[in-house]
Amino acid sequence: MMSEAAALSLTDIAVDAAIAAAEVICAVYDRPIHVVTKNDGSPVTEADAAAEAIIIEHLKITGLPVLGEESVAAGIIPQLGDRYFVVDPLDGTKEFIKRNGEFTVNIALVEQGRPVMGVVLAPASGDIFVGDADGAWAGRVAAGVVVGREAIKVGLLQRPKIVASRSHGHAALQQLCHTLEVESDVSVGSSLKFCLLARGDAQLYPRFTPTCEWDTAAGQAVLEAAGGAVLTLDGAPMRYGKGELKFLNPYFIAAASLELAQTGANEMRRLIEL
Repeated sequence: MMSEAAALSLTDIAVDAAIAAAEVICAVYDRPIHVVTKNDGSPVTEADAAAEAIIIEHLKITGLPVLGEESVAAGIIPQLGDRYFVVDPLDGTKEFIKRNGEFTVNIALVEQGRPVMGVVLAPASGDIFVGDADGAWAGRVAAGVVVGREAIKVGLLQRPKIVASRSHGHAALQQLCHTLEVESDVSVGSSLKFCLLARGDAQLYPRFTPTCEWDTAAGQAVLEAAGGAVLTLDGAPMRYGKGELKFLNPYFIAAASLELAQTGANEMRRLIEL
């Protein structure tokens, strides 16, 4: 099937899939939203399933397996192998329901347990972030086309900014901010947290609460392509394909550099063990 896609890279195909999914999501966003509660207690809307179906249809041309959030929820888990896509068709469903615009379409390519390409598209704003072996870039989607494409990279500050709230989340967050001499908080929903780090707007994103692989794979790929790092608290790069763990991630830290990520991971582990 890849011969049909010879003129397009996997990144191009993923970008096109994300744009198509965003159009479906925006159509639902513009009318009253019907919300259903899944078995795990999380909300889901008609936009989630419709967007995932569109993405899967676009990715079929590659012949690669697709691990999709809504498919997994329905008990559909393909044989993944060493190379496959990870899809969250609507990351930040709660933000979607609140209509605050901070929700995204996430598509990542995983190879040998590592995300090597990622597309994060915010349908409400049109902001798009992409990372692959050629680096990371950002742009905007207007009338179904990417415009204003510019290379992005992480930015380091003497006193880092953190993508988290000191007043919400894990009790250790306040102490982490103190130890790492954090200057300020930057608040944003969904996988846009990774993208803020990738374009230098923040330097730290510690995660003390549960996530699944489809929540993080695309954002991690974008951040790493921009020069950042994502580590679990044992100091190892966060890996994918954890079917035996129902694709749940451990706690992690995303940072603008490997050194900052290592320091943050060590401190998070220390605080949790107190």
